[in-house]
Amino acid sequence: MGRILVWLAVGAAALLVLFAVAMRVPAVEDRLLDKALEQNFTSRAAPLLDGDGLKVFFCGTGSPLPSKARAQTCTAVFAGGRFYLVDAGTGSWETIAAAGIPGGKLGAIFLTHLHSDHIGDLSEANLGSWVGGRAGRLAVYGPAGVERVVDGENEAFALDNGYRTAHHGESIAPTATAGMVAAPFASEAANVIFDEGGLTVTAFPVGHFPVVGAVGFRFDYQGRSVVISGDTAYSQTLVENAKGADLLIHEAQANHIVAKMGAAASKAGAANTAQILADIPSYHTSPEEAARAANEAGAEWLVLTHLTPAPDNPVAKRIFMRGVSKVRPTNVRLAEDGMAVLLPKDGAVAFAFF
Repeated sequence: MGRILVWLAVGAAALLVLFAVAMRVPAVEDRLLDKALEQNFTSRAAPLLDGDGLKVFFCGTGSPLPSKARAQTCTAVFAGGRFYLVDAGTGSWETIAAAGIPGGKLGAIFLTHLHSDHIGDLSEANLGSWVGGRAGRLAVYGPAGVERVVDGENEAFALDNGYRTAHHGESIAPTATAGMVAAPFASEAANVIFDEGGLTVTAFPVGHFPVVGAVGFRFDYQGRSVVISGDTAYSQTLVENAKGADLLIHEAQANHIVAKMGAAASKAGAANTAQILADIPSYHTSPEEAARAANEAGAEWLVLTHLTPAPDNPVAKRIFMRGVSKVRPTNVRLAEDGMAVLLPKDGAVAFAFF
């Protein structure tokens, strides 16, 4: 028996050596590369773009506090074969591209407000959807001030647009569809700002003082509803506009962790960072408060996003979610970059990853 085990071990070692050698043979390397490229360019996003109902894809679940696992805030909502971004934080377009979502299917961008971590990838979304074949200039809906942001982006990338058209030609980078167009809306009260193909988008005010014009959005399509809070302290207007929603996507800031971070920053002599960490609890919502808002709204599911600080390991997630189960014991989870929520017209809510 002992000899058999020895020979088995020798055989296994020999196979490992042969495998290591084979992996260095150019023909084998090229074959592996070809298979990887074939998989990479095969669309994996069909479940998001096909079928009925609403779908949601989390293209950014982080915050300005750095995380290697999360882009800054961005949520994609799919309806009728197109998708719409709510905010476009830095790094989020890379998440979309990595999931195999065709950029040309982008219908519009809706900005909850104009903080840097919500607009940092506007240029990437613009470029990716432009050369991806979108039909016209990219509409960017936002509260007052969105015109300045869009005009500035268009000017900043005007030369780049020209270079790309000159290089790739009008068929790939057409001059007529280059750039973005601002679509400002009133943010003082709830109002429908988009109504196309059965999809309605309602903007409603939330509390993010001293930011002026901060809003959340409600998407309604084929009897399904998704509400996205944007950045806000606990907000009664959000509760009112999220009534009966199938899915409430709410920002969450673990203030008990932020307080510890502030104390550590102060002890280390990082006075500016400590002051910032002391300021931010006043205009964000804790996980427990988000759970209470979901309960009061009667939302079927609550998904927490724009996570501050990003809980990127199991221990951090447990600390982040302390107290939530006492408020809302079921149908609540943390968002992850690449996670999707599928809400078919007739059927149960399902979760997937792309």
